[in-house]
Order: sequence, then structure tokens, then C-alpha cells
Amino acid sequence: MIAYILGGIAAAPWARVALRHGVIVFAILLFLLALRRSGERAGRLAERLDTREKANEAQRRMLEAAARRPRNRDELVDRLRDGGF
Repeated sequence: MIAYILGGIAAAPWARVALRHGVIVFAILLFLLALRRSGERAGRLAERLDTREKANEAQRRMLEAAARRPRNRDELVDRLRDGGF
């Protein structure tokens, strides 16, 4: 029944043009939605990368500070006397 109705509507030239334009608009709409979704995903990945870079930088600074620390009390006393802190 529905195929008969759609077949009759699609038989008219104006209906075929309207259907063609409707399909084109629908395809463009789907493309834009997919583009928006991929943009959001790229934004989240960029934010995650920025956060990871900040965390790695903080960890690197902590490791460098740990490498420069005095090994024992004598080194600590020597640094305090020399003003190395």
C-alpha cells in the first residue's frame, strides 16, 4: 500500500525533484553531523594531550630535583654552608 502511494507520488516530475533535493539535504546534514562529531573528538584528544604534557613536565622537574638532592647529612651541611640551596 505504501509502495503504491510512494510510487504514485514519485511518478510526478516535481516529486522526483523534491525527493532528489531532500536526499541531497539529508546527505549534507549527515556529513555536517559527522564533521562536528570528529571535531569534538579531536578537541578532547588535544585536551588530553595537553594534560598529559603538563603531568610529564611536572614529573620531569621532580625527577631532576631528586637527582640534585644531597645524598647524606654531610652534603646537606656543605650545601647550607656554601649557600647552594
